[in-house]
Amino acid sequence: MTSAPLSPAQLLAVHQLLDGVAERQRHDFGHIVSDVKPDGSLITACDRWSDETLVKGFAQICSGESTLSEEGEKHCPATSAFWVVDPLDGTTNFAAGIPYWAISVARFVDGRPMEAFLDIPSLRQRIVAIRGRGAWRNGKRLTAETRLAAGSACVSLCSRAIRVLQRRHQEPFPGKIRLLGVASLNLVSVAMGQTVAALEATPKIWDLAAAWLVLSELGCPVLWLREDPTALVPGRDLSDVGFPVLAASSEEQLTRLRPWGESLLLP
Repeated sequence: MTSAPLSPAQLLAVHQLLDGVAERQRHDFGHIVSDVKPDGSLITACDRWSDETLVKGFAQICSGESTLSEEGEKHCPATSAFWVVDPLDGTTNFAAGIPYWAISVARFVDGRPMEAFLDIPSLRQRIVAIRGRGAWRNGKRLTAETRLAAGSACVSLCSRAIRVLQRRHQEPFPGKIRLLGVASLNLVSVAMGQTVAALEATPKIWDLAAAWLVLSELGCPVLWLREDPTALVPGRDLSDVGFPVLAASSEEQLTRLRPWGESLLLP
C-alpha cells in the first residue's frame, strides 16, 4: 500500500515544527557545552532536545509513521512511510561557535524520499523538495538553469574525503576545495550551484536523506560508491552504515570527478 504525500495542513505543521526547533537552536548557539558520543562525534543538549521535539512532532503530524534519527531509533522502519531526521547536522560547527549547521528532515515513502526539508537556522534559509514537484529555497523555486548559471568552480569535500588528495597526489585536484563541515549542506551545495560536485566519504542515511531528494529534483546525478540507500532493508541497524557518495551538477562533472570518488574505496 502506497502512502499519500503530505497534505497542505501537514506541510504547514512541519514548517511550524521546524520554525520552533530552528529558533531554539539559534537561541542556544554560543551558549552550549558538548559531550563526546561513543563513536567520537559530539552531541549537545540542543541535539537531544531537537531530536525529541521533532520525533514527537512527526508522530502527531503523521500518526503511525515511525522516525529514524541520528540521536534516537536507528533501525530502518518496516512501515511504507517513515521519517529520517538529523536534528542538528554539523554539531562540531555548532559547538565550536561556527554559525553553519542544518536541520535535515526527509519523509520516505516506499523506499524513497517523498518530502525533504533542510533548514539552515543561522541563515534563516529553508530548502524544501517534494518528489516530482521540484525544490524551493525560502519559497523561491530552484531550477537547473539557475544552478548552472552560478558558474562555481568549487568542489565540496568532507574531512574524511581529504584522503583522496593523498591517494591521487600525482594529479592536481580538479576544483577549488571547500569543506563546510555539514554533510547535508555539502551535498545540497551542488543543487544550489554553490559547488559543481560534492564528495562524502561516510555519510549516514540521516545525513543525506533530505539532500538526496533536492539533488534528484534538480537533475543532479548521484553516484553511490558502495551502499545504495534505495535498497534499505526494514529492521536493519543503520547506526554504522555509511553511504559514500559523489554528487555532481552534470554528467560531465560526475565523469570528471568519478576517479577521485572511487579512490575513496581503495585500501
